[in-house]
Amino acid sequence: MADLWQAHGWQVTTQATNAPGHATILAQQAAQDGRQLVLAAGGDGTLGEVANGLAGTETILAPLPIGTANSFARELHMPLPNRIEKHKLLAAAETLLAGRVQYMDMGWLEDEEGHGRNWLLWAGTGVDGYLVNRVEPRPRWSKRLGRLGYYIQSLAAAPYLPTMNGVVEVDGVCFEDHFVLALISNCRLYAGGQIVLSPDARLDDGQVEVWLFRGEGLADTIQFLYEAKFERHHHHPNITRVNGRTITIHATPPAACQTDGDKAGYTPLHFSVKTRALRLLAPATAPTDLFSLPGEPLPGNR
Repeated sequence: MADLWQAHGWQVTTQATNAPGHATILAQQAAQDGRQLVLAAGGDGTLGEVANGLAGTETILAPLPIGTANSFARELHMPLPNRIEKHKLLAAAETLLAGRVQYMDMGWLEDEEGHGRNWLLWAGTGVDGYLVNRVEPRPRWSKRLGRLGYYIQSLAAAPYLPTMNGVVEVDGVCFEDHFVLALISNCRLYAGGQIVLSPDARLDDGQVEVWLFRGEGLADTIQFLYEAKFERHHHHPNITRVNGRTITIHATPPAACQTDGDKAGYTPLHFSVKTRALRLLAPATAPTDLFSLPGEPLPGNR
């Protein structure tokens, strides 16, 4: 991949991450050094870390999908490499070289003590926050199995799903109930790209989609996932969608949270939207209706 970009006149430096959060530090340093572009090779968690480091800067984020699920790459309709078709990583890089620079909104998460972080795709409490806190960091055997390993770990933890009595406030409107999931989505796909949750969402419209799944336990969770998989969740009586810009979530007992598939603390938590905070290199394969504003050609390299 580096050779391909160099053949197009780019100077490329490769750096490996060595711990959770290291990608954020590397991205921040790249922006401070005036780097024009950061190619993030990994999955959605890696993308979230890199985006956290680039938020509010002029440095462009470009996704290279080599993670377990690659949900965002699926949303961008990128070629997805695997053990047999590794050449598809080069095909993905070529779609980026032919892509356009778009602005993308980001989310902001802040706890009661004022500590905050940016996130790219989702923030959730309930079943996904619980599973992420049980599964991550994944052991080596699970990573080797890819998506299957994640499913095995999730199934082992699923019977112990806690009940969440929550209060979710969206732009001043409160929703109180038992929730299996309260999800804030900044994109269209969910669950590793297997569910089209918000088919009309745009990445630069200044708002997020808040999905509230009312219920308790594993049975309700499985039902909701089934309904969403077949895109029947839009009219389900126990599923509510609210668009908004500021969200606060309280839960009893405190519920674990995830952002971009990584651990993100416990409720109570406050969320908000940072409008067009990130410059994204959208590949040529990306659906045009993902964005409300036109993109720009990739600037000259340096």
